[in-house]
Parts: sequence; structure tokens; C-alpha cells
Amino acid sequence: MTLTPTTSSRTEAELQQMARDHLWMHFSRQSVMTDGPGVPIIVRGEGHHIWDSHGKQYVDGLSGLFVVNAGHGRRRLAMRAARQSEQLAFFPLWSYAHPSAIELADRLAGYAPGDLNHVFFSTGGGEAVETAFKLAKYYWKLQGKPTKHKVISRFIAYHGTTQGALAITGLPGMKSMFEPVTPGGFRVPNTNYYRAGEMGFPGGTPEQFGQWAANRIEEMIQFEGPDTVAAVFLEPVQNSGGCFPPPAGYFQRVREICDKYDVLLVSDEVICAFGRIGEYFACDAYGYKPDMITFAKAVTSGYAPLGGTIVSDRIYEPFAHGDASFPHGYTFGGHPVSTAVALENLDIYEEEGLLQHVRQNSPAFRSTLEKLTDLPIVGDVRGDGYFFGIELVKDKTTKETFDDEESERLLRGFLSKALFDAGLYCRADDRGDPVIQLAPPLTIGQNEFDEIEQILRGALTKAWARL
Repeated sequence: MTLTPTTSSRTEAELQQMARDHLWMHFSRQSVMTDGPGVPIIVRGEGHHIWDSHGKQYVDGLSGLFVVNAGHGRRRLAMRAARQSEQLAFFPLWSYAHPSAIELADRLAGYAPGDLNHVFFSTGGGEAVETAFKLAKYYWKLQGKPTKHKVISRFIAYHGTTQGALAITGLPGMKSMFEPVTPGGFRVPNTNYYRAGEMGFPGGTPEQFGQWAANRIEEMIQFEGPDTVAAVFLEPVQNSGGCFPPPAGYFQRVREICDKYDVLLVSDEVICAFGRIGEYFACDAYGYKPDMITFAKAVTSGYAPLGGTIVSDRIYEPFAHGDASFPHGYTFGGHPVSTAVALENLDIYEEEGLLQHVRQNSPAFRSTLEKLTDLPIVGDVRGDGYFFGIELVKDKTTKETFDDEESERLLRGFLSKALFDAGLYCRADDRGDPVIQLAPPLTIGQNEFDEIEQILRGALTKAWARL
């Protein structure tokens, strides 16, 4: 078929051949193109739907990649980008500034909790984490504590793919091929209550598990030595492994531990910020104040690339006076077009009450997905806001999971394609135990919840029959 001129003048066959010959996709098996039928080509988005090059419509159950929070096809965001491009398409933040970066920094500081008043822009989440890691180490050197360089994060947590961020990422399968990575990363248990016993928790309530998990951070700090630990990096809701929300009191205990041992707390909100959990910053949803916040993705709803690191007055102070500088930056960090789009995107949030919409509708989203627990393959439904994971199991009673070969057949061999064929774009992931992840645009409601549940029910029922 021939695509419409607004998309491409190439035929489907031409595009597939060009992709096969030249395109290297991210986090993907290239054999899908070189040896397989080709790659799905997405050509259009509108609201919570996307369309492929054959004209088929799908529900975007992942907001692209936890990104398009305000929904696809927002003409006003495209127009804002065009206006900014005409006025000032590019200028760096290297000893100069421009209005949209200044205004956005001011606005984000207003949304951030406490004294997190200073924004260092990047172009994405990995760069934001890299910035926080480097800044934490440099900050302690300026405080006369140069041995504080280690970082603590949680098992199977994902924090980025740059060499520094890989030291924080807790997924061995994403790091072994790039070793040696930056040294100094140490892992503690995550907050997956469903698998708490496997991590060594002796048993009890979710709140008791939260205290136990937080105390493992203190134990790690003590073991490594407080004079060597620079920072703890935690997502408000851990993404990798399938949406682990924090038990009540968990982050309050973590904050106490960090204060006790003079360790910085970094809230990695690359996914959780800008409404995913119903607040601009999810640390507000869970009642804690970090020393730094990393963000990206939904700050522009994906209409332009942008990320950043928000830091407290305490961390900024050594750089506020005299000749000290932070010798770090990115050519496109705080790009004029991206920051202008972000301002317009945040206007949409305010005008349409998207944060309130998520808070009001999250319980209904959860209860709709929990209907799937009547299926023998569904072990757990967990998450918060508009961010949920569905863990798949072989045996609901014992919580027995799938081995590597079964996971390969289940997720890559069947479910990913089956869900897509059924009209739902989401993530079937096995970086921990096998899960289905959902993070749709913040604009959807009960009708879409029901549609997602029905598609999942059909595909998961077929998956179980195949097993």
C-alpha cells in the first residue's frame, strides 16, 4: 500500500526494506527485520490511539513509552514548537540563556517540593540520572568528603544506559556486556510485596515490609561505610519488574536514614513525574522531600525531547558564589523548542485538570484491572495512579513463575504480538518476573479501562491455553 503524503511517499515494502538495511532499533532484536516479517510502522496518533502503516488502530496503553501523558495529536503543542523555531530555533545554555528555559526552570521549581529550586536541563532521563550521579560525587568533594562516591539503588531497578547510570541500574542482564561499568553501585531489596518472602522478609503487613526494605538501605550504608556513600537513587514507583509502589511509611524511613548518615536522596521520576501518579512530582504523592529529582519523558508529553535534574538549595549553594562551576552539560539540554513545548504542555495540565483526573479515576482503573485476577495466569495486579503492572504466574497458589524458556515463548513468542494484534500497545516484560505493564495517556477513563481489560482478558486466556 502507499502511505499518505503527510506521512511518507514510500510504500510499506520500501520502508521495510530501508529499515532492514539501515535502521538499528533500540532494545530490540534486529532479527525481527533481517530474518522476520519486518517491524510495525506507526504513522499517526490521536488522543489515546495510534495507527500503523496499514491503517490499523490501537489503544496506546503505554503512552508511547510512559511519555505522551497529554495524548497524541495536540495541535497546540506542535504550533508552539513551530512558533519557537521561527523565533529562536537553538541556543545553548553554556554561559547564555533564553526565555523559555528560564521560565520553565521557574515553573518547575514552583512545582517541586521544599527548597528544590534549581534546574539543570538535559535531553532525556538517562542524562538526568547521569547529571545527578556526577553532581552528588562532586558535591561531596566540595564538602571535603571526597570518599563519598558510592550509590545505592534497588534490585532490578532501571535508571538508564549511560556508563554512569548503568552503575545505578540494578539489572545484571543489561550490564554484563558493557563491563566494567562505573564502579560504586550497590543494590538493596525493592518494594515488591508480592515477592517479599523471596527477598528475605520474614513476613508481616505491607507497612512492616516497607520498614524492613528501607532498613536494608541503612544496613548497606553501614556495611559500605557512611563516609563512602554519596546517594540513594529510588523511583517513587519502581518501573522495572512491574510497578512496585512504596508501602506506607517506606520513604519516610528512607529519608530518616539518609539524614542520619548524611547521604543524598535522589527521586528518579523520569516515569513517575507529571501526572503518572497524580501529582507533578510523585514524591509529593508519597510525602517525602528528596535532595534531587530527575525528570524527562512527560514534561513535554513527548512532543520534543527534554529532561532535567532539580536540586536543593543545599546542593546548589557551593556553586552560587565564587569561581566554582559544574563542568558538565549537553548541547541540546534545555533546547528552546523543547522548553517552550514543555510550558505549553503544562498549561494543558492546568487547564484540563489532568492531575485531578488521574487521582479521581485511578481507583476505577485498578478495580477494572483487578477483574483479571480470576484468570489462572494472573498472580498480582499492582501500581498506582495511571501506572500498573500485572504479574503472570504458572501457579497462583505457590506464585511459581516461568523459567527463561517459558518466558521466551510466553512473552516474545506469543503475548507481545497477540496483544498488538488485538489492538493494544503495552509492554510485556521479563526483566524481573513476567509482567504486563500499562501506563496510558492521562486523559482516558472508564470506557478505555474496560476496553483494555477486555483485550488483556482475551490474550491472557489464549496464552494460558497455549501453556
